[in-house]
Amino acid sequence: MQRLTWYAHRIRAMEAAEIEWRIRRVVGQRLPSRSFTEAQLVGPDLDWCGTLDRFRAAEGRPVLLDPEQADALAGSEIATATLVAADRVLDHRFAYFGYPEAALGPEIDWNHDPIGGIDWPTLPGHRIDHRTAAGDPKWIWELNRLQHLPWLAQAWLLTGDDRYAAEAFDQLDSWIAANPPGRGIAWRGAFEAGIRAISVAVALQGLRHSPRLTVARFRAVVCMLAESARRCWAERSLYSSANNHLIGELAGLATVALLFPDLRPSPRWERDAVTALCAEADRQILPDGSGAEQAVGYQMFTAELLLLVAEMLRRRDGYAPVLLTNAVTRSARYLAAVVGDHDPAPRYGDDDEGFALRLDASPVRTVRDHLGLVGSVLGTPDAIRAGTCPPAAGWLAAATDATEDASARGEPLGSFHAPDGGLVVLRSGRRRITMDVGPLGYLSIAAHGHADALAVTLSADGHELVGHPGVTSYYGHPDWRSAHRGTRAHPTASVDGLDQSVIGGAFLWRRHARVHTRSVDTAAGVVDAEHDGYLRLDEPVVHRRWLIAPPDRVTAVVVDLFTGTGHHEFRTAWPLHPSLDVRPAGCGHLALREGSPVLQLAYAASSGEPVRSEIRGDTDTNLGWWSHRLESRVPAWLVGSVVHAQTPVALVTALTPGNAEEPAVSDLGVDLRDDAITVRWRDEDGAHLHTLLPSGDPPGHVQREDVAHPVS
Repeated sequence: MQRLTWYAHRIRAMEAAEIEWRIRRVVGQRLPSRSFTEAQLVGPDLDWCGTLDRFRAAEGRPVLLDPEQADALAGSEIATATLVAADRVLDHRFAYFGYPEAALGPEIDWNHDPIGGIDWPTLPGHRIDHRTAAGDPKWIWELNRLQHLPWLAQAWLLTGDDRYAAEAFDQLDSWIAANPPGRGIAWRGAFEAGIRAISVAVALQGLRHSPRLTVARFRAVVCMLAESARRCWAERSLYSSANNHLIGELAGLATVALLFPDLRPSPRWERDAVTALCAEADRQILPDGSGAEQAVGYQMFTAELLLLVAEMLRRRDGYAPVLLTNAVTRSARYLAAVVGDHDPAPRYGDDDEGFALRLDASPVRTVRDHLGLVGSVLGTPDAIRAGTCPPAAGWLAAATDATEDASARGEPLGSFHAPDGGLVVLRSGRRRITMDVGPLGYLSIAAHGHADALAVTLSADGHELVGHPGVTSYYGHPDWRSAHRGTRAHPTASVDGLDQSVIGGAFLWRRHARVHTRSVDTAAGVVDAEHDGYLRLDEPVVHRRWLIAPPDRVTAVVVDLFTGTGHHEFRTAWPLHPSLDVRPAGCGHLALREGSPVLQLAYAASSGEPVRSEIRGDTDTNLGWWSHRLESRVPAWLVGSVVHAQTPVALVTALTPGNAEEPAVSDLGVDLRDDAITVRWRDEDGAHLHTLLPSGDPPGHVQREDVAHPVS
């Protein structure tokens, strides 16, 4: 029943053309399996000896791994880290996501998941339903992406130790034997084939001078890569699935075409892949530089896939398509503007820790490491300023002779509004506040978006105070995933405990809350926006939120207005970083780090007395958790206020970062009369009275009155 329900929701998210396309694909899969001959894949009468000779000589193709790079890095910390990673692979020890490290024994079983104790079937890939299977397909996919093979190639280049080359080729022999084209979980979709093809092709290039690369081995690997490339185009993700998966498939296709130009289809593969990537770059990296998927992790993943293809073209031709480099550059500028010089990375949306190409063993790609990589390749000043160079950047810089020019470092950015992605960043000194006024996600399924419309985050002095709690899970713990995609887990407000948008599946939203941004004034520190997610209720409600954070005031105020009909539960939520402890304080909460105050929250409502809410590590609701990595979570306080009232009602939250023990805010109140909301409070800056005019001219106008010295 669960499977049928998912299919019903999925079909509703499709247009007629997509339904027709998917029917044709399913019918094709049910026909007798068609195997492509070697001649069909690579061309008739290919001279394999000559092709291998040209591959070793790197004729007419870009080079990503070669001995000169290794010589430049010999004896460095980067080289040491590379060898440590390669030695773990020699021992068949692998760790993915938040799962513990697994030792796979002397012979790797490519279809066995030791974490879940699952043996994946060797059926045709399209017949394996990974959504309802007992295990976590993410783990087995990660192993079968073979992204560890470049480490073995790098280690061989650094040391000349034949153990590394032998292990790489033994694994390739084993993998090809265990995974004939189209069979098994490793061939479940063109996306996996594309991401795997990148790593195998680059690793093979790094090992091209090894005596172990025989003509027979070369032929077997290249035929597997050619089949992967064919599938990347023939089975590419289209219509409502054309998100980062399509980018991965096209990047895999381009990599095979560029590194193996002797194959007869390669010119066509390259043309098709690069043309499509240029078009997708403009779709998936928005004009303001934000990612269309509303997920920071996938924005970085997408940008690095584009960067990889652009860099290969540049190394071969001396230049790269401007549509690719422009997309990567504007993405980097956006991310650099969000993190600034000292602010924590944004955490909105899904993140599966994906890599385009792993040239180092970093378990995750941080935003600053991503920026360092972009800066090392493209020289983007903002990326250089905000980035930190991961070891992967060292390998790329070694090949390009890139050096950091101090004069090329970008200027620090203050407050700004990214209107396409819908993020507002308000800065004051070392305080950063963000507000999400963007869409749920990308395309009709919004696969990687979270129901966090109007979410407000707060960091101070480089530390996260209020933030998005992370992903927790994809497949391993479905109940975790539902909770962390939902509204109550995020720093926004909910009605009757319901999500703003309606979940249709683990990577599918069947009803999207739509945000309307009424006004943004970054100089004054005021944002006004609303969403319609709760208009679906029998007694419908509109949620409108004002963020009032003037740069000259220590306290930020968030006003939530709920209009509509009926009596409801209205709840604000403020997920706190797990390093923080909480205790009740007056009409709110006091957050402490290692016993020292860092943030005060105070609450008020226009109707009824708001009740404090505190949740931490609750296993029934799966609320009160924080996820640093996929498939892991730690307890963290989720605080806020709750009121049961008749609409209309206004809730106000005052957030005051600082180390004060005494209440930072007093006399907090909010009145809702006619067409005006009046908010008042006192803090160290004085007495404040703000009048919000929801229907004024301009709509949502905020009248501010401040008295410099509080009246005693």
